[in-house]
Amino acid sequence: MDKKKLILLVGALVIAIGTAFLAKAMFSGAAAPKVEAAAQPAQGPKVLVAARSLPVGTIITPDSFSFQPWPEDLIEKAYYLSGQTDQASLVGTVVRHPITAGQPLTQGAIVHPGDRGFLAAALGAGMRAVTVPVSARTGVAGFVFPGDRIDLVLTQTVPGKDGGAALKASETIIRNLRVLATDQRVNAVNEDNKSVVRTFSTVTVEATPKLAEKIAVAQTIGTLSLSLRSIADNEAELERAIASGEVEIPDSDDPEAEEKFLHSVANRPVDTDKTYSTGGDVSRFQRRTVPRATKAPAPPAAPAVGGAPVRAVQVSNQPSVRISRGKSVTVVPVGGK
Repeated sequence: MDKKKLILLVGALVIAIGTAFLAKAMFSGAAAPKVEAAAQPAQGPKVLVAARSLPVGTIITPDSFSFQPWPEDLIEKAYYLSGQTDQASLVGTVVRHPITAGQPLTQGAIVHPGDRGFLAAALGAGMRAVTVPVSARTGVAGFVFPGDRIDLVLTQTVPGKDGGAALKASETIIRNLRVLATDQRVNAVNEDNKSVVRTFSTVTVEATPKLAEKIAVAQTIGTLSLSLRSIADNEAELERAIASGEVEIPDSDDPEAEEKFLHSVANRPVDTDKTYSTGGDVSRFQRRTVPRATKAPAPPAAPAVGGAPVRAVQVSNQPSVRISRGKSVTVVPVGGK
């Protein structure tokens, strides 16, 4: 090997080894960065805010609100503060003014049971409160609470005609009624914030003026029973109504207005698409329909006169007798000659 090449190779090897030791010393001597936890901000006051949008007339439930931190300089005297608010006392109250999601609840925005105008505040615009008598059997054994949705079922007995057997019938007359109160109870929990099942003798529901009239008449026809609805029924029926064209969503670029419209449609009581069942649907020994009235017997034929049939007719509102003899026809008024 050439002497010059050997010297260059050895020099390159020495430089490489020196560079490696220098890099190792530099990295090992550098101080490792220290990781420090970020300072936690001081916990400020918490206020009660709406967990979801609460329209006017909404009955407050435990899942309607929650406490959230709030800037101390924006705290108002009307706010409900954590540590100073009894949450159980707010359950069963009614929203007097609309509250958007995340907005603090104020003392003037809700009405407590027993306050003047409580039931009026619970009613939606254009709605009426109607009380229906029920029993443990017709009131779902007490498992209906204020804020629930029910269907109203009318059971009646239709007398049979001409002494025939009566018809037993049951019909769902109104669907999706909102329960406002059971007896004088307007909340679903007791003093310990626990739901308690209690039987009741009356239930107050929210209805339109026309439906209030129908409910009043239905109470005189037969027995009214409550049928508790599932929470998911409203959304399913709303989707069906939109798909069938019964409900047309207005063209709007405001998502909040569209949501408000869909909420009002989904929660309106309706008396269409009625369903019914009769005794014949339950038992083969019961009727399915009311028997038709029997036809009146035909009047007896008039006696023959001179071998020719005689029949009574009405001429000029005066009874008369029509006598046929061959081709000759004579009309003689009754009492005439």
